[in-house]
Amino acid sequence: MRKFGTHLLIVAVAFVASGACSLDNATGPAPSSRDGRSILFVGNSLTYVNDLPAVLAALADSAHGEKLDVQSVAFPDYGLEDHWAQGTALAAIRRGGWAVVILQQGSSALPESRINLRQYTAKFATEIRKTNGTVGLYMVWPTSDRPFDFQNVIDSYTIAAQDVGGILFPVGAAWISVSKRDSSVPLYAADGLHPTIEATYLAAAVIYAKLYGKSPIGLSSTLTLRTGVTVLIPPRTAAILQAAAAEVTGTSGSNPGL
Repeated sequence: MRKFGTHLLIVAVAFVASGACSLDNATGPAPSSRDGRSILFVGNSLTYVNDLPAVLAALADSAHGEKLDVQSVAFPDYGLEDHWAQGTALAAIRRGGWAVVILQQGSSALPESRINLRQYTAKFATEIRKTNGTVGLYMVWPTSDRPFDFQNVIDSYTIAAQDVGGILFPVGAAWISVSKRDSSVPLYAADGLHPTIEATYLAAAVIYAKLYGKSPIGLSSTLTLRTGVTVLIPPRTAAILQAAAAEVTGTSGSNPGL
């Protein structure tokens, strides 16, 4: 069994060479509830590097077996407009069965990219609601050389979520919380854009907390993914990440189910 610890980007898990689309069958039957609540991610490498969907599923499973059937449609450098034109994500959404569809694109900090995010979030939201799904927005972060853009990123994703009455997953805000707690926790990979495994764990903790309305504090820091890879986060670091996720999601306190 392969293991990945702190400071190491899980490239092997992330389908990085050519991008990723982990959807089993975009045009086949709708996902089944037998494997737990069905979640679809629509995004780019900020979703598939380190396999965030798999980390989220493993994190939920570690919480006394809370099951998620998590799949994704994610390609390199894609925004929601690209997904709308390409069609795979739309086909998956239209077949139905998703409890939540989580949308993600780049930082969307600039005024024109905020407009684009809002426009295509609204388009996707219309299709998601036709199948009784809920819209989610996975708030990301600016590149490491533009820390002054954090508030613009937060505002863009917050407004887009408010536009459609969707769930906001404030991951970018959690990055700020982590940095205030301990700036030595590595969140940026060497390229200054992609997440480290710590940052992906943080994202999963934020999404878990919002999906279940439960605190991520006390969740496991050792996860076995569906690929067979084991993710190891040092307990002290995991505690910082969990506390930040709890802060931004308003789920402070330990998880009563743990």
